[in-house]
Amino acid sequence: MKTRIIPRPKDASHRHSRLALTPKFTEAVEYARELHTEYRKGTDIPYMAHLLGVAALVLGQAGGRVPVTEEMVIAALLHDAVEDHGGLPTLHEIKKRFGPEVARMVAALSDTFAEDHDKKEGWEERKNAYLERLRHEPDDVLLISAADKLYNAKAILDDYKEIGAAVFERFKRGADQQLWYFDELLKVFLSHPRNRIVDELEHVVKELKVRIAAKP
Repeated sequence: MKTRIIPRPKDASHRHSRLALTPKFTEAVEYARELHTEYRKGTDIPYMAHLLGVAALVLGQAGGRVPVTEEMVIAALLHDAVEDHGGLPTLHEIKKRFGPEVARMVAALSDTFAEDHDKKEGWEERKNAYLERLRHEPDDVLLISAADKLYNAKAILDDYKEIGAAVFERFKRGADQQLWYFDELLKVFLSHPRNRIVDELEHVVKELKVRIAAKP
């Protein structure tokens, strides 16, 4: 007697076509590598570690509530390109090379469009404007932004465990301002349906606060 094979029911993770990366992704990696020759603040870690890490976090959400597209992964790779390397001209180049969807997301993820890195708006002005815009962004931008902030928060926590408060000397603002920014970001993210990235960000920020409070 032949065994009857019952088809497996499709669940939420199979409602969207599976993500496939094309040579456009490889081109984006190379473009990011050419732009970002710097190192993470106060470390010997190439900046590409951050960009690839954020892209990996976004890739890891494929099959979830927010459909992850190749354009989202490319935007994750290029999310700092405009604010750190050339402003609007760089955004125009991204649109030309990778399309309007990538450019839309990169623009939304940028806290300045100043061409000159040394002529950016003040830290508070940039962060407050970013928070205000983020409240009205779609799910794709929110997911990439949360991945970016998770990578940053985890890097700070990991370094805090090793060198303590000295980690904040790498930034334009100290611990209080950095924690304020993470808290405000979490308010935005938590006003939308949760995901694993936001859950982990909330956990990392809480642990960072506990460790800072425990220091004499």
